[in-house]
Order: sequence, then C-alpha cells, then structure tokens
Amino acid sequence: MAAKDFKKLKIAVVMGGLSAERRISLITGRAIYSELKKHGHNVHAININSRSIRGLLKLKPDVVINGLHGTYGEDGVMQGILEFFDIPYAGSGVLGSAVAMNKVMAKEIMRANGILTPKWQVIGGIPDLRMGFPVVFKPEAEGSAVGVYIVKNKKEAVSALAKTAKSGRVLAEEYIKGTEISVPVLAGKALPAIEIIPKNEFYDYDAKYTPGKSEHIIPARLPKKALREAAATAVKTHNVLRCRDFSRIDMIYRKGRLYVLEANTLPGMTGVSLFPESAAAAGISFYGLIKILVKEALRRKR
Repeated sequence: MAAKDFKKLKIAVVMGGLSAERRISLITGRAIYSELKKHGHNVHAININSRSIRGLLKLKPDVVINGLHGTYGEDGVMQGILEFFDIPYAGSGVLGSAVAMNKVMAKEIMRANGILTPKWQVIGGIPDLRMGFPVVFKPEAEGSAVGVYIVKNKKEAVSALAKTAKSGRVLAEEYIKGTEISVPVLAGKALPAIEIIPKNEFYDYDAKYTPGKSEHIIPARLPKKALREAAATAVKTHNVLRCRDFSRIDMIYRKGRLYVLEANTLPGMTGVSLFPESAAAAGISFYGLIKILVKEALRRKR
C-alpha cells in the first residue's frame, strides 16, 4: 500500500475498557493514537467506558488497533465483536486471545506441545495445595500481574488466596527463581530478548508500570545458545497458542533451562513497556511497529 493511501485509512484505536487494567489500557491507547496523529493519519480514539461499542460502529473504521488490556479486550470478546461486524483488526483472533488469556488452558497446550512450563494446579482452598512453599498464586485469566502473589508459608497463602480468588479460579504455580526474560514476537519472528530486573520482589503491576521500578537489559545476559533457544521457544509458543501479529512470551531461565510462564497477546505500549523497547533495539521505531500491525490486519482482510 502506498504511503499516501495508507494515511487515508480511517484507523480506530480502542482503549480503556472495563477491566482491572483500564488505566494501563488508556496509556497504551493514547500512545498509539498520538504516534499515528503525529504522522498525519486519520486516527480516532475510542474510549470504551460502558458495555457499548456504538461509537466504534458509528465511526465505521477501515481498521482497528485494539488497546484493551485484560477482560473483554484481550480474551477474545472484543475480537469476536469485530469479527461479527467484519471490521479488520490487529492482533490475535478469538481463539488465540481466549486460549492465551486463560493461563490453565495455555499451560495445557504448552505441555502437550513439549514446551517447558512451571508445575501448576488449580486450587479452591489451601487444603488443595500439593506444592511446597514458596508458590505463586495467579488468577486464571487476568493480565499485568493483577492478583499475582508469591507466598512463602501457609499464613501468607490464606491471605493471598482470598485476594486472588476475587478474579475467579486460582492457579498455583511452582516458584522458580532465575533470570526473568521476555521475548516479543512480531509478524512471526522473535525480537531481542529482554532481561527484567524488578526493584520489587517480582515483576508485579507496580514494577511493570512505574518508571524506575525495573531495569530492562537488551539483549538479555544469557549464553548465546540460550538466547537462540528463547527465540525459538517464543515463536513456537506464539504459534501453538494460535497467536498472530504480535505477542510477548514471558520466561524464566534457570540452570540452563527455559520455563515459559505465559503469553501476552496484547503487550503494553506505554513508555515503560517491553515490546516497543525490544522493537527499538531491533531497529523498529514505535511508528514502524504500529504500521506493521495495521498492515498485517489489512493483509488478512484482502
């Protein structure tokens, strides 16, 4: 598509939403909107703040960039709505979004495909817990480390379980201490691995989105063989979970082994987000990254 025609496209950036990640979604959406606006695009910001998409349907966009993190935006719901109304959109489809968002289902699929992931179980209460401490409690289907706790004993587990269970079923996961890395995947290829050094106990919500609360090292300080394996594992995980366009695969490296924690189908695009930082290290500007996503969406439409 010629640059002139590309700028004529009516692009909608959907942001906000009703999930626990609304604040971050607004930051992501505004960053994308501002970048496109700066380059002269016909771009429109759609702030979803109720169970209505009338504004989006009234706009009749040529393509949508979905910035809705979390429930209803990252789990296949918004993707299904866009499919129903035949509106092209960037990112994973209904199946990939739903599968990757559900940590239990994602782990089942990874295990079936030979992808190493920490041991886990779904628990309804402390008596169900078969793993020793420390252990990680996670909501089955939330993002941005919302409701995630590392618990070191039974007393901490009781308190953390009550908080995590507010979001639904609780995943108890083996705690693996090692080097935390994240590998973005863009258009089927891995971008440079990022080593994450959080100032907090782990890369929680605060460390993710507060400037100065984590250090990012690109490329990650792993042996070259491990970096190649991380790239291949990220692409494999992206594919078996039926992700498309872009994703970010989080891993732990420990004693020569890579454990996949989860896949993010709508990585953050804030000023402290990993995906655009890795893309920049690969020579892809933020604007260039957005253009790739839009073009992938339009390619499917054609």
